[in-house]
Amino acid sequence: MLKLLALAATASVANAAVATLTAQYASYTDGAYSVNNNLWGTGSASSGSQTTTVDSASSAGVAWHTTWTWQGGANAVKSYANSQFTFTKKLVSQINTIQTSAKWSLSNSNVNADVSYDLFTSANINHVTYSGDYELMVWLGKYGSIQPIGSQIGTATVDGIAFNLWTAAAASTPIASSQPTVRSPVSVET
Repeated sequence: MLKLLALAATASVANAAVATLTAQYASYTDGAYSVNNNLWGTGSASSGSQTTTVDSASSAGVAWHTTWTWQGGANAVKSYANSQFTFTKKLVSQINTIQTSAKWSLSNSNVNADVSYDLFTSANINHVTYSGDYELMVWLGKYGSIQPIGSQIGTATVDGIAFNLWTAAAASTPIASSQPTVRSPVSVET
């Protein structure tokens, strides 16, 4: 099974909120889409909070935004607010393409953050959706001085965009990451 986490933050909201998520692992689900506050690294901050607001949700996708204030732990991950689409269970060998799009904006560029797709795969097609045997991160946006976990092992070009390739064995899950070599958000057409 494959799970896709698409991180997309919006700058302003015109409609009433569908849901407001403040608890550490609060989530909102509508069909195959869910939005998660996911404050898994808050212990690295000395203080702070985060709120993820679901602006709209439908079978076509979700729109949401996240606001936060953190103090301490400047280079440590505090959270991974995300939207998730759960695919029909398939083997990776059965997947030819994944149609996707994401739009985001950031109101304060003086931050360490990334915008990425985060995919988990497993030999067990019935594995949980938040982890797996392997993790693949495709960074679409990079803000500040952060880097993917592990070591850079090369580069690859997709649709004219060069990506740095990284690999790491974090805990028990090997991770492969690709990060655009440009500092601004990228748009890759498939």
